[in-house]
Amino acid sequence: MSGVGPVEPGADTHVREAPRPRPRGRLARHYDRHRRAVLASTAAVLVLAGGGYLCASRPQPRHAPAPPYPSQAVDLVYVTPVTASRAAPAGGFSFTVLLSVRSGPPVTVTRLTQPYQGLSVVSSPAAPFQTKPHSARKIIVTLRVTECEKAPRNPGLPFLDVTLRNARAIEAHSFLLGARYAQDLSQALEVACGNDSR
Repeated sequence: MSGVGPVEPGADTHVREAPRPRPRGRLARHYDRHRRAVLASTAAVLVLAGGGYLCASRPQPRHAPAPPYPSQAVDLVYVTPVTASRAAPAGGFSFTVLLSVRSGPPVTVTRLTQPYQGLSVVSSPAAPFQTKPHSARKIIVTLRVTECEKAPRNPGLPFLDVTLRNARAIEAHSFLLGARYAQDLSQALEVACGNDSR
C-alpha cells in the first residue's frame, strides 16, 4: 500500500458508530446552562449551615446566678425590750431587733407593720432604710396601743410584717420573733390595758 489516505478497516473489523447523546430533560438542560450559579449557591448553603451548627453548638458563657429573693437573704431577730422611758411613750412598748443581710445585694426595708388593729408601729430608723450585705442593723421598734379593745391580750405567735426590696424583687414577709418577744409583748399589753375594762 502506498499513498496517503484514510486508514481503511481491515478484515473482521466493523465501523463503530459514536454513541448518540441521550435526550436530556428540561431540568438537565437548565442545570447545564446555570451550573456555576447552582454550585456557588450549594456551597453557600453548606457554609451557612455549617456556620450555624458551629455557632449553636459552641459552649455558652455561664451567666451569674440571680441574686436571692430578699426574704431568703435576711434574718430578723428579737434582741431585747428597750427600758429607757423616753423610747417607749405612754401605752407603748419599745424593743430592739437585729436585721442582718446574709448575702446578695443590699436590702431595703420599705415598710414595717404588725397585724393587730389596736396597735400602731414606728421604727427607728424610719422606713425606708437600707442594709448592706454581710452586715447587720439594729432597729428600735415601738408599738403603741391605740385601742385596748382591739389589742390582743395574750398574743400567741406575734410577728412583724416587713416589706423588703433588693435588686431581684419586692416581698412582704412575716417574721416570727419567738417566745421571748411574745412574752414581753403580752406583759407590755397587760400594763398598757390592765386598767381598761373589756
